[in-house]
Order: sequence, then structure tokens, then C-alpha cells
Amino acid sequence: MSDLVAGIDEAGRGPLAGPVVAAAVILPRGRGPRGIILTALLGIAGSLVGTWAGQLLGWYAPGEPAGFIASVVGAMLLLLLHRIASRQA
Repeated sequence: MSDLVAGIDEAGRGPLAGPVVAAAVILPRGRGPRGIILTALLGIAGSLVGTWAGQLLGWYAPGEPAGFIASVVGAMLLLLLHRIASRQA
């Protein structure tokens, strides 16, 4: 069995009705938060981090939520912080 796990997701209405955004990731197996609830919470927290950072940098107006890219970057930042904290514990 491989030590890596891959995941892919897409969002959009399709090529006839609008753009489609797809993302893929390959992660080491057994690291980071697991389960559907933790994954959903990570997505929500990533969006909050993306919104906060985007407003701090002037990308978003106050009250404007983060876009897809900023939400993904926020979630990746949280995973990086989780990995750093896990190594130091």
C-alpha cells in the first residue's frame, strides 16, 4: 500500500453554463485531521482565515467573504500550522 493518498474535487456548473474549478492534492497517509466532520470544519476555518487575510491585505471589502482560492490557501495554511505544531509536540 502506498504512503500517499490523493483527492480531487470540482465545483461549478459545467462548460455550458459557466466555469468549472477543479483541485487535486496528494498528502502523506495518516497525517493531519481525518474524517468528514474535521474536513468540513477545516474548509470552514480555511474560508474564515482566507477572509481575514484577504481583508487585511485589501483584497476583500469588509463583510465580503473569501473566494475559492483564498479559502483553499487558508485551509492549506491551517494544515501547515497543524503539521508544525504536531512536530513540536
